[in-house]
Amino acid sequence: MKILEAVSNPIFRNVAEVADEINQETYVVGGFVRDYLLNRGQKKDIDFVTVGNGILLAKELANKLGHTSQVSVFKRFGTAMFKYKDTDLEFVGARKESYSEDSRKPHVEDGTLEDDQKRRDFTINTLAISMNKENFGELIDPFNGVEDLNNKIIKTPLEPNVTYSDDPLRMMRAIRFAAQLDFEIEKKSFQAIIDNAERINIVSFERVMDEFQKIMMTDKPSVGLLLLEQSGLMQHILPELVALKGIEEVEGQKHKDNFYHTLEVVDNISVNTDNVWLRWAALLHDIGKAVTKRFDKNVGWTFHSHEFVGSKMVLKLFRRLKLPLGPQVKYVQKLVMMSSRPIAVVTDDATDSALRRLLFDAGEDFDDLITLCKADITTKNERKQKRFKQNFEVVEQKIKDVEERDKVRNFQPPITGEQIMKIFDIQPGKEIGILKNAIKEAILEGEVENNYNSALEFVINMGKDLNLEPKNI
Repeated sequence: MKILEAVSNPIFRNVAEVADEINQETYVVGGFVRDYLLNRGQKKDIDFVTVGNGILLAKELANKLGHTSQVSVFKRFGTAMFKYKDTDLEFVGARKESYSEDSRKPHVEDGTLEDDQKRRDFTINTLAISMNKENFGELIDPFNGVEDLNNKIIKTPLEPNVTYSDDPLRMMRAIRFAAQLDFEIEKKSFQAIIDNAERINIVSFERVMDEFQKIMMTDKPSVGLLLLEQSGLMQHILPELVALKGIEEVEGQKHKDNFYHTLEVVDNISVNTDNVWLRWAALLHDIGKAVTKRFDKNVGWTFHSHEFVGSKMVLKLFRRLKLPLGPQVKYVQKLVMMSSRPIAVVTDDATDSALRRLLFDAGEDFDDLITLCKADITTKNERKQKRFKQNFEVVEQKIKDVEERDKVRNFQPPITGEQIMKIFDIQPGKEIGILKNAIKEAILEGEVENNYNSALEFVINMGKDLNLEPKNI
């Protein structure tokens, strides 16, 4: 089977000419071939395997194209790469691999194309297109990868227990591909993931999270997240999430299954955002519920302070999972902490003061907070769902009105600490903090307008209570 259209770009003929000159079998492999056959658009990175020296092939091609200064060489891995126009080209020598039980780092030696195809993770990634003169453009498919593409099946080229045990990260990749491509994992292969799930612990969290993040960014993350739970992998990655699973009943009273609810919330929010950290906020918004779950005879099941507890858990989880500990974790913590706050102001008698405080505390993340709260509506009762969404729309309008009038989002005090020191002719001290906080509280309570003159009058009167006399007004 020839698929010449896939390799119609002149770069492929250039590769073929150089491969012929140095007498090395060469093939296009991997994601480029898979995605072409799936009509997923032209990839901007192309992998080549050569039976011989991949670094030599890269250097000779770069020389032919006048790109010699751009070649990056990784001798340890026998690979080289460079960018040609807008495409990343990578070259590696064909190899065969063997593994030790306690490491996913293989022992590598030179091999044939068949050896190289056998070591790949899934049949859909074993496909190769020849760059050789005698059969240029021929598709080489020893493991029926095309058939698996057509049947939408994730399957390993070798015995799956061997494939997954050798490199346990492949279990994450199987689930990621299933979620990204809307494929099914072959039953035998999925059972092998279940049987080898514990081996994910030999893989670094950084590599695991690379795959997890890709699952989080799929159109419907619940597909991959549910497969992670069903396979047993989630228990080794995020056991705190698995702890939300299940429904308890006491005296005829039940609570909802917070695990499946969480998956729904993540799917809901993914329709409205590509911000992976907002999706993480949805994933972790109820993470504190397993810890705080109690049964009260008078009110039933309670989860008091689960937002506070969950927010504390977020930092620990990010540390353990090797996720960013900068603004990303603070953002997720904040949204988890505030995830129930908007519900308190979804009432007819919500005061402007309560709205101002919500807006002040949420700051620039207010819109994301509301997006999270809307995603949290998972009731199947259409009448209730419509009412809840309408309530949030009313709150958003009220907030908009308050913001236009009082300008408290991203609040900056109308009078600075330096101005307060100048007004009273005082040095830095606790009085500055007291006055600045008093101004903020007065504005949030609606006692003072958010402008310089109103704040100046307030601070002068407040200063008298602290035995401060204005000197420079």
